[in-house]
Amino acid sequence: MKKNVAVVWGGYSSEIVISEKSAAGIYSFMDKEKYNVYKVKIDHTSWEVEENSCFYPVDKNNFSFTGGNGRNIPFDFAYITIHGTPGEDGTLQGYFDMLGVPYSNCGVLASAMTFNKFTCNSFLKNFGIEVADSILLRKNDPCKTGEIISALGLPVFVKPNLGGSSFATTKVKESSQLENAVEEAFREAPEVIIERFLQGTEVTCGCFETGKGITVLPLTEVVTSNEFFDFDAKYNGQVEEITPARLPEETALAIRQETKRIYRLTGAKGIIRVDYILTGDRPVLLEVNTTPGMTATSFIPQQVNAAGLSMTEIITDIIETELGVFNVMTNDNNKNSGSGRI
Repeated sequence: MKKNVAVVWGGYSSEIVISEKSAAGIYSFMDKEKYNVYKVKIDHTSWEVEENSCFYPVDKNNFSFTGGNGRNIPFDFAYITIHGTPGEDGTLQGYFDMLGVPYSNCGVLASAMTFNKFTCNSFLKNFGIEVADSILLRKNDPCKTGEIISALGLPVFVKPNLGGSSFATTKVKESSQLENAVEEAFREAPEVIIERFLQGTEVTCGCFETGKGITVLPLTEVVTSNEFFDFDAKYNGQVEEITPARLPEETALAIRQETKRIYRLTGAKGIIRVDYILTGDRPVLLEVNTTPGMTATSFIPQQVNAAGLSMTEIITDIIETELGVFNVMTNDNNKNSGSGRI
């Protein structure tokens, strides 16, 4: 019998527009011969599932829905492609953990930690991974322009500490611009990170794990004439993305090994993407993305194609791996307590 798979998209942030595109990509990659695939949208107003161009409410008590024929359909697996809260910060993962529904990406701790840029970089720095110097501001913290510039210099990057897709991100070149940039970032998130500017080549590397082990994908080099890899560069074509990256093999191998190490250190699961700035031959970590964009032209599909792999096969392997782990855990729990899915 086919498993029912929910492609979960939406969210509570500005990134909902990107999530919708990723959901369409994931849906297109799914093996429809193997799974019954449904898109499930979560936002501030509702949880709803699309079936045959009709929309039905999701029962949050057990993550199921009743379709047009009156039959209740429980979801066996959730493929989360929400960029931002609640799908990238661990909130939704906690919900699925409580219900006993397996899902595609990192668990609660890894998701929460990597979603917080400052916390993640501080954690990885303890293991010798180089990160840009940064300062964290929380709501009501004073923006001491002089002290910040004295510590980090100019230019600096100001961005929401919780979020992505370069929303509310500013490259500040003059001290007079800093306070406005901080205020803009605070409109997107309750914490703001200010990072030292590093000149270099931006590269990104995908990585995933299945029952076959960890696979590290070829690197992509990001080239843009914009001030930085901003929203327009990411989503409006103002960028050149070169896969594999034009790097010496020794440098590329070092970055791929670093990516695999980060995967293990953070306790990642499913597909992640790690972004770096290459200063000379030295990679500096920018951020860890546990819910990367998944449109047909996103970095991960590009890298999968360059590796001679198939997105459909990778997604199937991830689903089957997690279902297998879940079944083993469920059987063990049933032996001990006699209980199953809530």
